[in-house]
Amino acid sequence: MKKLLPFAIAYDFDGTLAPGNMQERDFIPAIRMNTKKFWTEVSNEAKRHHGDNILLYMKLMLDKANSSSVQVRENDFKLYGKNLSFFDGVLQYEENNQTEKGWFDRINEYGKHSGVKVEHYIVSSGIREMIKGTPIAKKFKNIFASSFCYDHHGIAVWPALAINYTTKTQYLFRINKGCLDISDTKEINKYIPENQRAIPFRNMVYIGDGDTDIPCFRLIKDRGGHAIAVFKPSTKGAKEKSKQLITDGRVNYIAPANYKNKSIIDRIVKALIDKLAHDEYLESIK
Repeated sequence: MKKLLPFAIAYDFDGTLAPGNMQERDFIPAIRMNTKKFWTEVSNEAKRHHGDNILLYMKLMLDKANSSSVQVRENDFKLYGKNLSFFDGVLQYEENNQTEKGWFDRINEYGKHSGVKVEHYIVSSGIREMIKGTPIAKKFKNIFASSFCYDHHGIAVWPALAINYTTKTQYLFRINKGCLDISDTKEINKYIPENQRAIPFRNMVYIGDGDTDIPCFRLIKDRGGHAIAVFKPSTKGAKEKSKQLITDGRVNYIAPANYKNKSIIDRIVKALIDKLAHDEYLESIK
């Protein structure tokens, strides 16, 4: 049986697969704050300490949870993730009295029919435990996202991993090299010839929604892969912002954050799978 060609799609999470920031749905209301006040405090603390916004929002989550007597065990975070909503087409949906498959199953199936094995990854500054609580968690080969350490009572006490917009690129190299164990710092730094890497960058797609994804967009695009910026059509100025990313040469494509069958992004990704299969065919007949 012919070996399937490897193909990876890496996604940001907030604003890419799900609208808004994951902390805003249930967690911030639970600590009795409004969204604007929470993020303003994060920004002020980052300026005061000359610190990283991601580390400081994680610290603030724990501080506010403690002062509000809100539990912060791993399962509590998973429950917050369980209630997150997604853009159209990410999950299975009904249309014209028919059940349409969700994005991941549909793309996997299309890839398999084309001789391509599709793997999905999350690369996000959001909370991994929350993402693990969502109904799409099992669709990913790995979830690279910020996470917490837990004490002997199972309570979150400290950030275990904080992923910001520049460190995101590390995880694209991990996917590229097949070094998925975050605690392994030796293998990721080992020299591996391009033709021996698990998934070549030209076989990778990165999907994100904004400025914090620019380093990933550029890395993937500059190394022969494909960068796609998605936008929420109902958000004022979102489409224009995405168009600017095209103008600036930072992405290959833009599309509304609609993952339904035959949507723009659906057609783009399927075309990229077809291109990979065709390029492999041309190589085989040389």
